[in-house]
Amino acid sequence: MNFLSFMRLTVLMLRCFYVSAAPKTEGLAPAISLTDNALKHFNKMRSERGEDLCLRIGVKQGGCSGMSYTMDFESRANARPDDSVIEYNGFVMVCDPKSLLFLYGMQLDYSDALIGGGFSFKNPNATQTCGCGKSFAAEM
Repeated sequence: MNFLSFMRLTVLMLRCFYVSAAPKTEGLAPAISLTDNALKHFNKMRSERGEDLCLRIGVKQGGCSGMSYTMDFESRANARPDDSVIEYNGFVMVCDPKSLLFLYGMQLDYSDALIGGGFSFKNPNATQTCGCGKSFAAEM
């Protein structure tokens, strides 16, 4: 083996080693974040049920703008192998891979205001939202 072949092999081995290394996740923002108000409200809702629950969040076809948000508590044991598990300040959310494409970077907020109260979705992937804020359109 000549020197040039040796160098190519070395570079190739280094590339393979670099690609296979696990990425560091410290300091990265979560895929879906919660405001303090949303976190408090979710924790209150979860504690009222008295079980070890996580929040399943996703999207489905429908709504005024084409897609609508879905949220429901479920047992952690029901999480599927391909779900993304998102921990936010001790609160656990799960999301299927297809929904995460539309929800990545979203922030959930909660308000107990009489008018306009409830959960609100700040979704950077939404190209259009309906008046109620519970459905959206996105282009992928």
